Amino acid sequence: MAATPDDATPLKPLQGSALVLLTIAVAFSTFMEVLDMTIVNVSVPHIAGSLGVSPSEGTWTISSYALASAIMQPLTGWLARRFGEVRTFISSVTLFVVFSMLCGMATSMPMLVICRLLQGAGSGPMVALSLALLLSSYPKAKQGMALALWAMTVVVAPIFGPILGGWLTDNFSWPWIFYINVPVGALAALITWVLLHKRETKTFKMPIDVIGLVLLVVGVGALQFMLDNGNDHDWFASPMILTLGIIALVCLTFLIVWELHAKHPVVELALFKRRNFTVAVVALSLGMMAFFGINVVFPLWLQIDLGYTATWAGLASAPVGVLAFLMAPVIGANIQRLELRAVVTFAFIVFAVTSFWFASFDSSASFGTLVLPRFVMGIGIACFFIPLNQMYLSGLNPDQVASASGLANFCRTLASSVSTAATVTLWQHRGEYHHAVLTEHITPAAPAATSFLQRLEHGGFSMRQGLDVVDQLITREALTLSVNDVYLVCAVLFLAMIPLLWLARPPFGNAGGAPGH
Repeated sequence: MAATPDDATPLKPLQGSALVLLTIAVAFSTFMEVLDMTIVNVSVPHIAGSLGVSPSEGTWTISSYALASAIMQPLTGWLARRFGEVRTFISSVTLFVVFSMLCGMATSMPMLVICRLLQGAGSGPMVALSLALLLSSYPKAKQGMALALWAMTVVVAPIFGPILGGWLTDNFSWPWIFYINVPVGALAALITWVLLHKRETKTFKMPIDVIGLVLLVVGVGALQFMLDNGNDHDWFASPMILTLGIIALVCLTFLIVWELHAKHPVVELALFKRRNFTVAVVALSLGMMAFFGINVVFPLWLQIDLGYTATWAGLASAPVGVLAFLMAPVIGANIQRLELRAVVTFAFIVFAVTSFWFASFDSSASFGTLVLPRFVMGIGIACFFIPLNQMYLSGLNPDQVASASGLANFCRTLASSVSTAATVTLWQHRGEYHHAVLTEHITPAAPAATSFLQRLEHGGFSMRQGLDVVDQLITREALTLSVNDVYLVCAVLFLAMIPLLWLARPPFGNAGGAPGH
């Protein structure tokens, strides 16, 4: 086993302008990677139209990226140990930049999907390694701030993705959502290399766990594909979705058993033997599931039901980032003084209260009315994301940070995919239920219904046209009632997770510090 370079003396943290530059470079590369998860969403109709395919085929640009990124995230630790954290990070950013350029130059949907797949594969280790590099470059006393800065880029990027994507598509053309990554990524890679190439971590020549790798790729691939396409194919009523579900279940079950006993595991599942890691990652994943569900269904409801444009739906969603951005440095600076379980409990209460608040809105809610709870919800983001990251990293050796962060990011990404599939399905099914219930009240015996139809008839509408108008109104109200149902489910999930948090055991110490308790 060869280790390079020799670690006679630990490297000193970076200081002054070098630390500021590194933080900016790493933050922008992380921001870019997370941004690309959502920036394409609002541009799918433009991309599909431009390349001559249907919008449903256009969504492959989203799912191919998410699929490849999800597979690569848990491999981060293995890649970092094999090639070094700095080299792996620089390679990841470079591949991301190259395939971003090729995505923008794509002339057909198959070419774009392949480039998005490779862009996602390249980007997979970026987020986890950016955290590992930041923590190793900051002085111990300021690691809480490093964690806060990193957490904010990860949380705020998906919120601004749709706004930036909509603006670029409306004012330029869809390839620019990819071209924008090129200068930012190239500069981030260059700065990181200049500052860190002499600070490479130890590398180990390890054999590739081929069986584990195959099980991971097939299992996660089948699961992600099932989640992306389940709703369009009526879930397990479709033989294809059922087959994918069975393949995912079998492969991932075998993966867990295999990796726990493998000599050189490709995914370090042994981390789940640590109580704080397991509790924090489960809470982070379930919290993201509920939080992401809200963020998926809110802009969809605004656009489909209330007639908002993509840009205005993005602007209505964005205020959630304001207080999050302001609170992050405060939480980061005081992370050693706070009872982290209580901070996350407060975050879940804020999320639950704002979710109940949303569940009270009807279809006549004004822009200002909708924005206020989004703004308040921002308080919870910093109190949720930063402490949980600190909790799962507590007590780990510095060389375990990349593996732990990669595994946690994988769980978070998978939770987001499950959330998207589940909330959209729940919204549609509850919409159909509420539509059926509301339609029962449109009878000749209902005075309000007959009076409304008579007024439409006096206004020049035929009976058929009048009924069409009524049906549109019923659909609008049904989808609003079903979005309220989604918010209620998310609110209950937030409250149900609070007891779980208190299973974690302090002290939570420095992220990536010496092994604790």
